[in-house]
Amino acid sequence: MTIEEMKQKKKEYGYTYEKIAELSGVPLGTVQKIFCGVTESPRYDTLQALEHIFRESASGSDSRVSEAVQFYRPKEQEGYTLEDYYALPEERRAELIDGVFYDMSSPRTIHQLICSEIHVRLRRYISEKKGSCIPFTAPMDVQLDCDDRTMVQPDVMVICDRRKIIDRCIYGAPDFIAEVLSQATKRRDTVTKLGKYMEAGVREYWVIDPYMKKVIVYDFEHDEYPMIYGFDSVIPVGIFEGDCRIDFNEIFDYVRFLYEDPELL
Repeated sequence: MTIEEMKQKKKEYGYTYEKIAELSGVPLGTVQKIFCGVTESPRYDTLQALEHIFRESASGSDSRVSEAVQFYRPKEQEGYTLEDYYALPEERRAELIDGVFYDMSSPRTIHQLICSEIHVRLRRYISEKKGSCIPFTAPMDVQLDCDDRTMVQPDVMVICDRRKIIDRCIYGAPDFIAEVLSQATKRRDTVTKLGKYMEAGVREYWVIDPYMKKVIVYDFEHDEYPMIYGFDSVIPVGIFEGDCRIDFNEIFDYVRFLYEDPELL
């Protein structure tokens, strides 16, 4: 049985990775990497163990598997997986968070300008210091929890462990993430993603509100209270011990002309 056939069986029976690990004895992390394509050539005995549970399921000879089919079938509204994510039409942008899809509208100009200016400054600093970290901007898939139920696209991020950078996505939590708020994403970025990023191991998270001209900095690594800065501030980047500083006064000067648009105010 090929891995693709196992993926189809997984979907058919409604198995979670946790249940596959429980029934096969294969470690959960190994199961996730195999089904997500990170491990392209699994060991033979591992494949045999995985294949066994799907063949047992088909024959109905394992009562535990029969029960699992009923109990672990995904919920209609919270059961989407990466298989569904990759099946989306190319023109549709969405994030998958804990099995739920969130549509992403096209970003506004101020959003893109702020993101690009932050990225440029991070890239310049890392280059000057000859660092190994790599900054990215959206769209770039991030398989945040290394499972099949969450795939996000942060606006700006920094990856310091290059092993997380694989061909199709970032596999694991970035070190630094910045999200620029829009009216459509405000609750997601300030509530849903805040919790997800903290739990996943993101070290630092910036929430940038272009309407209120505020930046909220969450330093998860040092477990400090969030700091609130205005667009007239020079903000230290915690993952670089404050040696890198982003001058938001410069960024605001660059985008100031957009604030003449009454729709933004």
